[in-house]
Amino acid sequence: MGTRRRARELAMQALFYMDVRQESLGECLPLFCRTHPPSGKSMPLFLKLVSGVVHVRSEIDAVIERFSSNWKVSRMSGVDRNILRIAVFEMLCCEDIPVKVSINEAIDIGKRFGTEESGAFINGILDSIHSAVGRQEVRIDAVIPEPEVPDGIELAADDDKTDKPPRPAPLLPVGEKKGGVVRRRKLGTPNSP
Repeated sequence: MGTRRRARELAMQALFYMDVRQESLGECLPLFCRTHPPSGKSMPLFLKLVSGVVHVRSEIDAVIERFSSNWKVSRMSGVDRNILRIAVFEMLCCEDIPVKVSINEAIDIGKRFGTEESGAFINGILDSIHSAVGRQEVRIDAVIPEPEVPDGIELAADDDKTDKPPRPAPLLPVGEKKGGVVRRRKLGTPNSP
């Protein structure tokens, strides 16, 4: 898994955690990061997404509700709601992230963490918002403060191995060795010569 994908997933989980606890960023973030420490590589994007979404959440929620047919943000699943918040924040406040990347990442994360319908639900809303952004009908006018690493947060080690799937162990022959030859036995049969 890539560093940026990991940062987005952790940001979604941290925002979900804050929703459930109904506490502020300063109260929840250190506790969340103690149990799910971001790596040094993913920390900048993670903090930018979490603090940015929290900073303009009411504006983001208004945009989401405007483009979600008959769905209030409060009625959406916590996973879908926070994935949408992150994607809308990226689309409207992060010029360095291509809009299509934000949409694709949101859909993939929705498929991984949400329900069977999450990917299509997220795609429909974000596609409508993307069209409106292209027509310059939607924007958020806010100065997003530069995020700082809160006290008490320890970073996970930057280990390239955590971003790559583990290599499978080599397959070894199953059976008995007689005279230098491995005789295979059928699955489910007792050991017999």
